[in-house]
Amino acid sequence: MFSSAPAQETSPKEKGSLLSPDLVELIKLDPAFKLDIRYATPNNFTGRPVYSEARAFLRRPVADALLKVHKKLKEKGYGLMIFDAYRPWSVTKLFWDRFPGFRGYLANPKKGSRHNRGCAVDLTIYDLKTAKEIEMPSPFDDFTERADPDYKGGTPAQRRARDLLRTVMESEGFKVFKNEWWHFDYKGWQEFPIMDLRFTEIPPMKTE
Repeated sequence: MFSSAPAQETSPKEKGSLLSPDLVELIKLDPAFKLDIRYATPNNFTGRPVYSEARAFLRRPVADALLKVHKKLKEKGYGLMIFDAYRPWSVTKLFWDRFPGFRGYLANPKKGSRHNRGCAVDLTIYDLKTAKEIEMPSPFDDFTERADPDYKGGTPAQRRARDLLRTVMESEGFKVFKNEWWHFDYKGWQEFPIMDLRFTEIPPMKTE
């Protein structure tokens, strides 16, 4: 069922002095970031691809913080598997307009998403030896109570893995979303503007 009241047609115009865009491609920071970009495949809640490429970008300070998380987890035998990172505003609008039944879990395009700012990441952990994803209390994009970061069900091993991810992420300035254990926002996200760049339009990563 499609919404009869679509969102506005252009991204929100924000006031104040916001930091300029500087998006970093994660696998260029560390090839050990494992990508499972679900929105580039039919394996997501929409049932079809909404990205043309399986790529992951974040703002430079966010990417640098995530790299620190990645290194801490490596010491424990784990790596980070990325489901989603920067998301163009037009995709947020598509979700809102076409899937009204999920709006309790979706960002309103009138305000934009932290993904649109390059300051949110959806992720999990994988075993460095086997390259297999570690089991959590719920899968990614689960719209049930099992996705709650404080959910008490599941197995002890699943909860330990979820809590380890949260602990290490929070140690580097990220905050878990209230009903999605896989979604983390970076501190100071308000300082970055909403963007609607397609992946192919993102400028090449600057070198230091």
